[in-house]
Amino acid sequence: MKLEEIGRRVREIQDGGKLAVITDENVGPKYLPACCRSLQDAGFDVYTFTVPSGEESKSGRVYLKLLSGLADIPLTRSDGVVALGGGMVGDLAGFTAATYLRGIRVIQVPTTLLAAVDSSVGGKTAINLPEGKNLAGAFHQPELVLQDAELLSSLPQQTLLDGMAEVIKYGMIADRELFDRLKDVDAAWKNLETIVGRCVAIKRRFVEEDEFDYGVRHLLNFGHTIGHAIEKCSDYGFSHGLSVAKGMNFITAIAAEQGWCGADAFDELHGLLKAYGFDLRVPYGDAELFGAMCSDKKREKDSIDLVVPESVGRCVRRTVPVSELRGLLESGRPVIDKENMDKENA
Repeated sequence: MKLEEIGRRVREIQDGGKLAVITDENVGPKYLPACCRSLQDAGFDVYTFTVPSGEESKSGRVYLKLLSGLADIPLTRSDGVVALGGGMVGDLAGFTAATYLRGIRVIQVPTTLLAAVDSSVGGKTAINLPEGKNLAGAFHQPELVLQDAELLSSLPQQTLLDGMAEVIKYGMIADRELFDRLKDVDAAWKNLETIVGRCVAIKRRFVEEDEFDYGVRHLLNFGHTIGHAIEKCSDYGFSHGLSVAKGMNFITAIAAEQGWCGADAFDELHGLLKAYGFDLRVPYGDAELFGAMCSDKKREKDSIDLVVPESVGRCVRRTVPVSELRGLLESGRPVIDKENMDKENA
């Protein structure tokens, strides 16, 4: 599906009216004119909101500003929001749509690999609080997800890498064949459209079985609990995808040290992440990570859910007492610190 066809596709689910397109300062200059033109040609009244790029925009301040903007138009419950951008825009616009007038439709138009394979699919929307990532949110399924592979063609390498971390995640949790295919790095980059389709199919399967994240959908958080802690410790200086890569590497080191998986699982994941050029160093101590993880939304009372590998292509949930979490971090630390020293001595 091409971006220029968005007007026709949205017309199939909304008979005219108003649409608010939310984008960011990086995406807007590239794709906002074509998006608005197509929507206007299809008979919609279009309003645009451009937020600063970066994770800082997933904040209460920006969210409330957007709500006021929708109310000023005003949008009604028969109107909708279009999220044109990467994961940050999708989360922010989705949460805005989920809570304005108790919920209006949202159309997701992902413009990054990460958003295409992960955040645009499944209906999770959220903003960050100073205390942690995605702590205010709602489940709000998109009426339409428009995937246009051409939007990925001009992405900078680091942005593509952010998405590749999530792609590797899908291989680790559910698809050994996908994981092995990713070992041919050049071929993977040349066949992104096929890979995106495979990842979306995996996520769709999890979401259909567990839409509200009470069970099997938790497996999609592989690498994220430590990854979110790394993001928070860096004051979001590390991108989400890079943090997830570091988090997957760290939790798999822990799993190998605890005997939850074989050392070969760590070696394979570590090797694949290195093949794509991820810097896997974790420059934060166990006390810092522990503090950040204790505010994670997956914590319940005195325990926290961790997603750990049993082998490549199979992960499971382990509920761990918070009192044992610090020790688990320490158990994986020798492997992580070796990575740090190897990098520094290179």
